[in-house]
Amino acid sequence: MDQFTINLLFVGASFALYIGIAIWARAGSTSEFYAAGRGIHPVTNGMATAADWMSAASFISMAGLIAFTGYDNSTFLMGWTGGYVLLALLLAPYLRKFGKYTVSEFIGDRFYSQSARIVAVIALLVASITYVIGQMTGVGVAFGRFLEVSNTAGLLIGACVVFAYAVFGGMKGVTYTQVAQYCVLIMAYTIPAIFISLQLTGNPIPALGLFGEHQASGEPLLQKLDQIVTELGFKEYTAHHGDTFNMVLFTLSLMIGTAGLPHVIMRFFTVPRVADARWSAGWTLVFIALLYLTAPAVGAMARLNITDMMWPEGTEAQAVSVETIETDPQYDWMQTWAQTGLLGWEDKNGDGRIQYYNDASPEMQERAEANGWEGNELTNFNRDILVLANPEIANLPGWVIGLVAAGGLAAALSTAAGLLLAISSAVSHDLIKGSINPQISEKGELLSARIAMAAAIVVATYLGLNPPGFAAQTVALAFGLAAASIFPALMMGIFSTKINNTGAVAGMLAGLITTVIYIFLHKGWFFIPDTNQFTDADPLLGTIKSTSFGAVGAAINFATAYIVASMTKETPQEIKDLVESVRIPRGAGAAQDH
Repeated sequence: MDQFTINLLFVGASFALYIGIAIWARAGSTSEFYAAGRGIHPVTNGMATAADWMSAASFISMAGLIAFTGYDNSTFLMGWTGGYVLLALLLAPYLRKFGKYTVSEFIGDRFYSQSARIVAVIALLVASITYVIGQMTGVGVAFGRFLEVSNTAGLLIGACVVFAYAVFGGMKGVTYTQVAQYCVLIMAYTIPAIFISLQLTGNPIPALGLFGEHQASGEPLLQKLDQIVTELGFKEYTAHHGDTFNMVLFTLSLMIGTAGLPHVIMRFFTVPRVADARWSAGWTLVFIALLYLTAPAVGAMARLNITDMMWPEGTEAQAVSVETIETDPQYDWMQTWAQTGLLGWEDKNGDGRIQYYNDASPEMQERAEANGWEGNELTNFNRDILVLANPEIANLPGWVIGLVAAGGLAAALSTAAGLLLAISSAVSHDLIKGSINPQISEKGELLSARIAMAAAIVVATYLGLNPPGFAAQTVALAFGLAAASIFPALMMGIFSTKINNTGAVAGMLAGLITTVIYIFLHKGWFFIPDTNQFTDADPLLGTIKSTSFGAVGAAINFATAYIVASMTKETPQEIKDLVESVRIPRGAGAAQDH
């Protein structure tokens, strides 16, 4: 059986399962559509949240970014996992106790303002649509490779599949679908990692193999990797090379962005009790850890394998020949990925070999001149393909490659469905029912939710054709937007009675607008190519990149809210009492002197 057929079997079987679950769990009421009837068990919800969370950015893109940058991109791991601690301790139980369906509804009621609710909807839509662009980018990469079609065709196919099960199932269908998707994606991620760790280190646990011995050389694996990449003019893999201030801001932006992402917070509205919300967050961390502890090993081992393939006799010998790439079955993965347009090479100096090195390094330029090289000849290696190509690079069995195909698609589609649900609920429940037409029937509200979701799929698919970066980089922008707008409003709404409606609206607008403008200045206005005035390599403010500005936007939000609130009318007493009742456990009284 050829690889294409194996891929179709794995992908087809998983999709049949997802759509079958969506039909079985079809939402019949707004409660089931928005919050799954509030009947999801904490362990089930933890698994679904993990799948919702571990998107194309985590599964497909993150290890690729770590592989080609090294230690500096470990910020993705620190920021994304740290955010869940904030969410579990500071937000999830209180939001569940408030008893609403959506984040925007909480903000509107807490700040006793329709304006606050509408601004929250706008912030949610901006962050969620940006996030969906990253997911659709991942969908296009995965479908393009494993169905052997173009990246564009793959993205369009993926959009149709998301539409099929997200639009009809709502939160109830999406929850149980995401449980199945978690099982698929975690097996697809860890099984190849185990194989590769055994090949390189003899250790079946990738996280331990990363710090183990490279069997072929007898040296520590990370030491061997450092040696190889520096010999080719790249920066040392395990060292910190970037700006520390930007690194701290980026990590903070990811952390508070995680705690402010509406599609994740919505999952904590689906459990029966307040205590279950905190347990759900704990279980989510456990399920996420299975992948996140493996990701650094996947990145490092893949980088080592790729470099070995490009320099099969060592970095001091001859590079791989064009003939080998075209005829050796071990290099078939390069031919198949080249068809997607995400991998490319060119024999610039006509010597019949493909030299892969850092042609911007002064030391390598000297060596290149001495050997007649005319620049790096591995001209295109999209970071988003690394995890999906990893089993092929390591020459693993066909069924493992098929499993990874299903896993990559599960990761992208599960998060896309959660985001689309957050978008549809914001439009139908918060905008239409909450502001435009409060008398709308339940049937009409469900219809409007599904129409909004379909429209969001169309927008995200269009923007996904020209994303502002790799999947994980695009997602980082969405986290910055959530960090600058939604997280401060939630924190002040729960822990401060001083912030009134005017302060909350001013803070959210200030944080969102400044962050959006900063991102557009660096990534292009509305992400249109070549309309940017700055780049992340040469940012507007010191060393602060567009992906790190969310933390600055959050500080602007907090400061604006407190300043405006101090200059305007005080929060009504009934709202203060409401905040106190949400934050203080039922039955708690004043301390007694005995």
